[in-house]
Amino acid sequence: MAKFTTTYLGELRCSNIHEQSGTEVFTDAPIDNQGKGSAFSPTDLCALSLTTCIITTMGIYAQLKEFDIPEVKATTEKIMNADPRRIAKIISNIEVTLRPDATERQKEGLMRITHKCPVSKSLHPDIEQEVNLTFVYTKLD
Repeated sequence: MAKFTTTYLGELRCSNIHEQSGTEVFTDAPIDNQGKGSAFSPTDLCALSLTTCIITTMGIYAQLKEFDIPEVKATTEKIMNADPRRIAKIISNIEVTLRPDATERQKEGLMRITHKCPVSKSLHPDIEQEVNLTFVYTKLD
């Protein structure tokens, strides 16, 4: 079980400690909701969690199937709804670099993960999840 400690710092900012590692993450309200936008907002972290969960699950899959993913890069975009204020859509653009000998089966496995990771399954169905997966290949050595 993961456990976290949150301390309100005032001015709509929080310090969040991951108890196992001691890692600290700050949150701040976004500029369009009375904050300074000086750190990730809670909804930013929610959107980012989708992308990072997909990538992490791909890494687990690659380890289990014993193939290499040399690099993954991604961008995440969060689109908010005004009334009620909530996340309406998360867009994850993920570029996966594979070796030239990667198989179609490996690529299909990675594609299946995009909507099967734990965060994807945990998000409310009203949140649209657009995941764009692109494969690029390393050059032969």
